[in-house]
Amino acid sequence: MTTRFSLPILFFVLCVFASNFTVSAQDVSADIDDILQEAYSSDGPSISILVAQNGKSIYKKAYGKANLELDVNATIDNVYELGSITKQFTAVAILMLEEEGKLNVQDDIIKYIPDYPTQGNTITIHHLLNHTSGIKSYTNMPSFMKIARQDMTPSELIDVFKNEPMEFSPGEQFNYNNSGYILLGHIIEVVSGVSYQDYIQTHIFDQLDMKHSLYGSKGKLISNRASGYSNQNGYVNANYLSMTLPYAAGSLMSTVEDMLIWQNAMSNSLLINKENYNRATQGSTLSNGENISYGFGWIEDNVQGSKSIQHGGGIFGYTTMGIYLPAEDVYVIGLTNCDCGNVTNLVTKVAAIAIGKAFPSKKDAITLTKSQLNQWKGAYEFDNGAVRFVTVENGQIYSQREGSVKMPIYPLSESRFIFEDGNIEYNFSMDGNKKVAKFITSSETYIGAESDRKPAAEREVIAVDVKVLESYEGKYELAPSFHIVVSTRDAKLFAQATGQPEFELFAESESKFFLKVVDAQIIFTKDDSGKVTTLTLYQGGAVMPGQKVE
Repeated sequence: MTTRFSLPILFFVLCVFASNFTVSAQDVSADIDDILQEAYSSDGPSISILVAQNGKSIYKKAYGKANLELDVNATIDNVYELGSITKQFTAVAILMLEEEGKLNVQDDIIKYIPDYPTQGNTITIHHLLNHTSGIKSYTNMPSFMKIARQDMTPSELIDVFKNEPMEFSPGEQFNYNNSGYILLGHIIEVVSGVSYQDYIQTHIFDQLDMKHSLYGSKGKLISNRASGYSNQNGYVNANYLSMTLPYAAGSLMSTVEDMLIWQNAMSNSLLINKENYNRATQGSTLSNGENISYGFGWIEDNVQGSKSIQHGGGIFGYTTMGIYLPAEDVYVIGLTNCDCGNVTNLVTKVAAIAIGKAFPSKKDAITLTKSQLNQWKGAYEFDNGAVRFVTVENGQIYSQREGSVKMPIYPLSESRFIFEDGNIEYNFSMDGNKKVAKFITSSETYIGAESDRKPAAEREVIAVDVKVLESYEGKYELAPSFHIVVSTRDAKLFAQATGQPEFELFAESESKFFLKVVDAQIIFTKDDSGKVTTLTLYQGGAVMPGQKVE
């Protein structure tokens, strides 16, 4: 399950409207191998990854260890916790019940949960499916960390958040929300008369012959389970999380080959009709008519200009990502057994290779003269409100978003520059006498005009005694699926959030630190005895407290 749990019966029928795009295993294997070998070492946690076209696998491999302690190599048969990819299964179960006439997604939820306190609002199943209900997400509640190890029934779990104030009126905003999918799981039980676990097993896993997929369990013996890990300045076993808590928002487990069966079932309308699949995968709208990219368990996006349908997951010890590109009929699924690294970025790069649109690399960079680099120096104000400063120092050109840190960019031509990962780039040009910059990500393009803005003065950084820095070391839970690991190295403090790289923290005071890569602050809090107990992350207007658990 992400907090942004932090996300396919077998068939051999060729689709009449299949894309003419084709790619062979030889076309992609070497390039994908290079990416995976760079990201995953043979003696670290693993990734199992599969690439399919036209419903058939063209690449499948595993790197790393399924179990570090026993020195067991990973295979494509390893079973991983899916985290929030679970939401696809929950959403499809709801749509299956709708097609049977047992519910309607426009129904008020009190039709199925009569005692739910809607606080005078009409909350529909649709609002739960696309995260527009306004209900407080239980994984964002500080109190939830105290129950992460407890087994709870769905009704007990609903009691945790049901009386929290609404964050906004239903349908007015999008806010990723695990509570909504807990309620969906409970509605499935009410309507079907069986547990969520039994419904998914009988109506989906058994129906599709997904033999290696199941509702997760910490106590049950699961063949080929990949053990989950965290990186805390070195790998450790992931914290325990009762699988009754992520429930219908993030408790399922699977393999890459079973996930291909799942995607094939979706593409070929084996569980729900085409209209409902489109409704689930093509985004949705707010009450004011504004489009949002989240549908029902899928997010609409694109990879190098090709439409994609995707979802990822993050849960204690695991991160996952699945991307389907309908025009090319290409599916990529990556499952990992560490809540570290950036599997979304990796799977996106693999998907780009698979459709013949590989992201460029800094290895492709060319050499420009000093005057060629200097011609793009300056400040640019973008149409999304961002301000970026382009500078040149010692023959290297840099980009710096206001309030962030300088990052090198690399020239592919005199006017085109990429960041190190290759999936974000600048295209510079002239509009009369003014410079213009296009800032291009995998899914958006922002236009920036030359500005006379000046960089703000750098924030003052103070020195903090290394003993104080060491007292902040540990793991802090901001939610069951999202934590920050704080470590020290060379008298410096570092923080690594689930599924993200490690970044240095800079001190403004003994307890207050900031990041240079993004506009974010972290404040550490001690109890009366002087022991560090919590940190609070301030970013983008959000305030996220985290309890120190290790």
